[in-house]
Amino acid sequence: MSQTILVTGGAGYIGSHAVLALIDAGWRPVVVDDLSTGARAAIPQGVPLVVADAGDKKALHATFAEYDIRAVMHFAGSVRVEESVANPLKYYRNNSGVSRDLIEACVEAGIERLVFSSTAATYGIPETSKVTEDAPTQPINPYGWSKLMTEQVLKDSVAAYSNFNVAILRYFNVAGADPGGRCGQRGENATHLIKVACEVAAGKRPAMQIFGTDYDTPDGTCVRDFIHVSDLAEAHVAVLNWLATAEQPLTVMNCGYGSGFSVREVLQTVERLSGRPLTAIEAPRRAGDPPMLISDPSRLMKQVGWQPRHNSLETIIQTALNWEHALSRAA
Repeated sequence: MSQTILVTGGAGYIGSHAVLALIDAGWRPVVVDDLSTGARAAIPQGVPLVVADAGDKKALHATFAEYDIRAVMHFAGSVRVEESVANPLKYYRNNSGVSRDLIEACVEAGIERLVFSSTAATYGIPETSKVTEDAPTQPINPYGWSKLMTEQVLKDSVAAYSNFNVAILRYFNVAGADPGGRCGQRGENATHLIKVACEVAAGKRPAMQIFGTDYDTPDGTCVRDFIHVSDLAEAHVAVLNWLATAEQPLTVMNCGYGSGFSVREVLQTVERLSGRPLTAIEAPRRAGDPPMLISDPSRLMKQVGWQPRHNSLETIIQTALNWEHALSRAA
């Protein structure tokens, strides 16, 4: 018999891909999403949707009871670094405060497994070229701090309450779209590099900006470890299954490929795959951006046995381009 799992933020970009991966793996997802940034259309037909805030304990308890839920994936939250610098209180409410209430509801309901969507922004500016989970956590923006605060709440909760098993997944740069075209990144005013570049390539934006060209990197632009969103979604399912028999009640794992590409390398690849030049305007550095951020994902691979299936920059960008063209046709 398949098991039911609650997915907060399941109408959003990463959450909707996790819903697909769960269905493909035989789980029965139930989505809680307030639809403030998510899209109802991103939720597959037949998947229950509870329109509520992820920290609404009354709605959570009712949903836990109605669907006999024993596991949770928590994606709901705000994700824009530059917005967090301009409006930190929003991030401490949406990420830290909401998560705290969700965690309390999970403990009260006897939820056994929780997979938390965290971020490499918790590392700040790393001291090494490849970041392990044991690296110092020194965020340089409120987004990273808001996620790190939730990590601490989870660690303290696992220590205090029995039979509560948690995996904290620190994402590096998530991009791409479902290779089957079932979903991708929606929403207006996107800030993710590959999404924006693909919008320019698809004629949806006239130009884009390169934020900072004077970093201490090979070509002066930021270097990031990009992970395909479908690989990330499958990592969540693998970790969820692993948690059922994990020897320790809490683990932190990086989600990335262990290799990096600069902003200019990404734009050159988009131009090559789309067959058209991109208008890119050089701009000052963006607040809160570290020069280089590359993962060491060996813990996830060794302990859980996860292996990526879409780990090339070309695949990531091609699926993102395909999704942009699909959105254009549907408009």
